[in-house]
Amino acid sequence: MATLNVNIGELELKNPVMTASGTFGYGEEFADFMDIARIGGIIVKGTTLHKREGNAYPRMAETPSGMLNAVGLQNKGVDYFVKQIYPRLQAIDTNVIVNVSGSAVEDYVQTAEIINELVNIPAIELNISCPNVKHGGMAFGVSPVCAGEVVEAVRKVYHKTLIVKLSPNVTDITEIARAVEGAGADSVSLINTLLGMAIDAERRRPVLSTITGGLSGAAVKPIALRMVWQTAKAVKIPVIGLGGIMNWQDAVEFLLVGASAVQIGTANFIDPTVTVKVINGINDYLNRHGYSSVKDIIGVI
Repeated sequence: MATLNVNIGELELKNPVMTASGTFGYGEEFADFMDIARIGGIIVKGTTLHKREGNAYPRMAETPSGMLNAVGLQNKGVDYFVKQIYPRLQAIDTNVIVNVSGSAVEDYVQTAEIINELVNIPAIELNISCPNVKHGGMAFGVSPVCAGEVVEAVRKVYHKTLIVKLSPNVTDITEIARAVEGAGADSVSLINTLLGMAIDAERRRPVLSTITGGLSGAAVKPIALRMVWQTAKAVKIPVIGLGGIMNWQDAVEFLLVGASAVQIGTANFIDPTVTVKVINGINDYLNRHGYSSVKDIIGVI
């Protein structure tokens, strides 16, 4: 039996399989389908300082080998999370990580400061890469200077593992990765969705209310793999790979190009048990090839 545990900074995962924010709710929604404690880490839906209603409908659209979403970080705010959601999540026997977003640097800082006090939340994922909000989100993630500023500000108040989620909608993702590493990030996760668009030809109008949205699913995997490979060679901190992972083979490919862990997103909508299947698949792969630990295959390409 191969050893599957990996480390993201000081955060230890029982295996390298995590769930991507916005695709797994708060984790408890999937408890009827599988033992969610088997997952290495659950990243809950995006949390902001204040309540957000999200974007107007329609805000999701299927595309060939993927989907577009423009949900817009709908959530009830960090205070609601602390009082209503957090007490229910404490019983989950795995790492529960909060995805933090904001419209201004101060929003990120205040939200991170509040979550820092939650004993059973060992890490946050700072979302500076969401393409579906008018203010903040991706605006911070497309400039090395802006990305560094928001990470540096959060680092001053957040004292646990700080993961920063990067946008692929940039010329050179390694510049952003190096900037957030220099500002104090413990890890980077990539890629977030690619900016895309869908058109209703009969009605001669965009499908989404926001016109554009974030593309995810199998279609983005080749781009995600390339960016993870580039970033893993550019920074010294652990890289978490995501983007189009639909099965264990996809996950292994991300590990081979340098990801220390992976996140599964859109595939959860298709098969709510996919994370456990991926964990089992990675284990079988390691045993079949004679590896004693998953760490032996990280970054061999």
